[in-house]
Amino acid sequence: MLPLKDHNPIFSTPFVTYALVAINTAIMLYVSSLGSIEQQTFDIEHGFIPARVAQLSNPQQKVEVPIYQEVALQGGRVALKPVKKIELKPAAGAVLASLLSSMFIHGGWMHLAGNMWFLWIFGNNIEDRLGHALYALFYVVGGLLATACHWAYDPASMVPVIGASGAVSTILGAYAVTYPKATVSTLIFFGFITIVEIPALVWLAVWLGGQLVDAFFQKDLGVAVWAHIGGFAAGAFLMPILSFGAPPPGSSWQEELKKHFSFDFDQTDEA
Repeated sequence: MLPLKDHNPIFSTPFVTYALVAINTAIMLYVSSLGSIEQQTFDIEHGFIPARVAQLSNPQQKVEVPIYQEVALQGGRVALKPVKKIELKPAAGAVLASLLSSMFIHGGWMHLAGNMWFLWIFGNNIEDRLGHALYALFYVVGGLLATACHWAYDPASMVPVIGASGAVSTILGAYAVTYPKATVSTLIFFGFITIVEIPALVWLAVWLGGQLVDAFFQKDLGVAVWAHIGGFAAGAFLMPILSFGAPPPGSSWQEELKKHFSFDFDQTDEA
């Protein structure tokens, strides 16, 4: 399933969402201009590596991350050969900085496009609901909590975590509890191609279900699935708290709860 558009109006310009897309794209442009070894070095130095946390309490623990180079084999095959290792020092400042910088680095254009597309579709309504400043804080805090969830799952990992997926998952969790009845135009391709309208809560529940299946039944995905799950849970939990004191104009939080959680689909929020 690929979301194409949500039918949920906004009443302010989502400047922060625009800025996040622009910043992530600009960093991807810079990284893509580097050579393969330089790109890997950049990811290692600015991505979050869970094993570095243990270094803070045990400075003697070494964290060495290999850098690989493609080597041509017979038959047109290609293998990855380690060419050197980067040793990361136990510096608290660098570890804390990587928690933030990792959210703005992506492993390729498809990785970036997927994250930014979801942010573009669902982020503007959450920014509209929270306001620009609180939304920016919510995005960053959600990303940090998502990364912490991945660290709790695999604290010894020496694989750099990069990407905005955890922060974007926080937005998805927030959307699920705030606009569950909003409809999402969705491209379905399963032996056939069609576009259907799906309630946001159903769409996001299917997305979350896919993440849980990957987490429990798939191995070596190369994706920080628990960051996605943790981010979604953080967004669903934090959003009602943050928006409690700021109901929409002309409404109250109690009225908003009734509106969003009375599932009478004969009525629609907005087309």
